[in-house]
This record gives sequence, C-alpha cells and structure tokens, in this order.
Amino acid sequence: METTQHTDVYAIVTNRIIDQLQRNIVPWQQPWTEAGYPMNIVTEIPYKGMNVWMLASLGYAQNYFITWKQLQALGGKVKSGERGHIVVFWKPLEKQEQEEAQDSAKASHILRYYKVYNIAQCDGIPESYSVPNNPYPVSNIGTCDEIIEMMPNCPVIKHTKQKAFYSPIKDYINMPKQQTFKTNESYYSTLFHELIHSTGHAKRLNRKGIVDNPGFGTEMYSQEELVAEIGTCFLNSVAGIDHVEFDNSVAYINGWLDQLKRDSRLIVYSSIQAQKAVDYILNISPYQKQDVVQVELFETLS
Repeated sequence: METTQHTDVYAIVTNRIIDQLQRNIVPWQQPWTEAGYPMNIVTEIPYKGMNVWMLASLGYAQNYFITWKQLQALGGKVKSGERGHIVVFWKPLEKQEQEEAQDSAKASHILRYYKVYNIAQCDGIPESYSVPNNPYPVSNIGTCDEIIEMMPNCPVIKHTKQKAFYSPIKDYINMPKQQTFKTNESYYSTLFHELIHSTGHAKRLNRKGIVDNPGFGTEMYSQEELVAEIGTCFLNSVAGIDHVEFDNSVAYINGWLDQLKRDSRLIVYSSIQAQKAVDYILNISPYQKQDVVQVELFETLS
C-alpha cells in the first residue's frame, strides 16, 4: 500500500539501515550471487537502486518477492506472523502538490514506499510462477575482465604505483600489481571501487562528488565514498564475488552511523548515484531503467 503524503520515507529507510548497522550488518555488502537478483516473481521486474541491497540483505534463500495485492489475486496468503518489507519508489507530484511543496523549484517527485513479501513468507503461490531469469546472470556475464570491457569510455588502468586511486584530473585509475593482492577477488573488488569513482567524471555521469573534487572528510566526500562502496558491492555480485574482506571495524560502522544520523537522505541519494554508475559500467540504457521504474510503479499503484 502506498504511504500517506506526510510520511517521512527517508527517515523510515534510514532508521532501518541504522538498525542493521547497530547489529554489525552492513546491508549493502550482502551479496545476491547465491539467492538471485531481487525481483518481483509475478511481473519478473527487477528492483533497482537501494531496493536491491535492502531486499538482498534480508537473508532469504531466494530473493523473489510479491505484493499483497498480487498474492491475493493468485489466491495465496501470507503466513501467520510474517511482516512485509519496504520497497521505495519515486512518485510524480501533481501540479498542486508541487506548488504546495516547500522546495517547489525541485519538487517534481516524492519518495514513497510499499511493502512486499518474500515467497518464503507466503502460501498458495501457483507452481506455474517459476523462478524468473536473473537480469544480471553471473554465469553469462563472464569474468571480471569482461565487465570492465563492457564499460563505455573506460579510463586507462595503470599499475605504476602500489596504491589504488582514481585521478579525476588526468582521468586514469592506478592499481597495485595484481599479484600483490591476497586473492584475485580482492584485486577486482578494489578495481571496481575505482571504476565507480571514474563514472563521476564530467564526460561520463558528471557527478558532483568527483567533478567538484571535495576535500577529505566533507559531506560530499563521504557521499561519494558511499556511492563507490554500494556500486562495488553490486558489481561484486554480478561478477560472482561473494567472499571479499571489507572493513567492518567498529570505527567504520560508527562512522556511517554518525553520517546517517546527521543526514537521513544520504543513503537514498547515494544508492541512486551508485545504480547510475553501475548501469553506466554495464552499458545498460537509461531508457531500459526508466521502463522498469514505470512498470513497477504502475503495478504498485493499481
């Protein structure tokens, strides 16, 4: 069900992420390689943005979901005691709503949410609704090198210094030599991180976190790092990398907790930018993405 106009969806989503972090779960680091890409089992529409890792981090054996209306239409039911999970989307505002909005110059859409149930929470789903095909099939995507080759206008990748970084000014990535990493997975995960940063260049996605070159410790710098982290974890799942050592120290988690408590919109906007970066690297058309959003929105509000 769609939320009411006055619901602060940013706060609801952020509080859920904070709850997971406080339990030492970093939700965007939960891979969907084994359980499949989160999708609606009826429409076979893949979820996008933060919905991907919000649903994947729930720990179900299969990441396939259904709305209550869809389940009811199929003659099924939710198991006793089960609760729905949030999926967010952007709803266009009516003209009057835009005029009443505080920031009328920018307010053309508003964040809403509805709830879905994992198929494991339900009874009565017909067997004819088989598991949908993965929109990012790991076995078909191929190697990490092939993912890099997919990227349009890929920056030059050098191995001249024993340090991983992206240079926005000269537009190149430097990586330590591959043999110096403990595993190939660690090497490619680090490279994916720098590739996400490189999508922010003016000739690609023109992202402020790269173009404006914010200083270390600034809010914009923190947002750019979160974009790179979320995007990296997404690419890791596409590549079938699900065993990478991330920094999940107390200081790391507390750092994100502090950021999220100060800015309830950080996680939403970072996830949007991360999705755009991943789509760019995988050469996915923005029109394809728009169609997915429109179909999902129609399905939700009908």
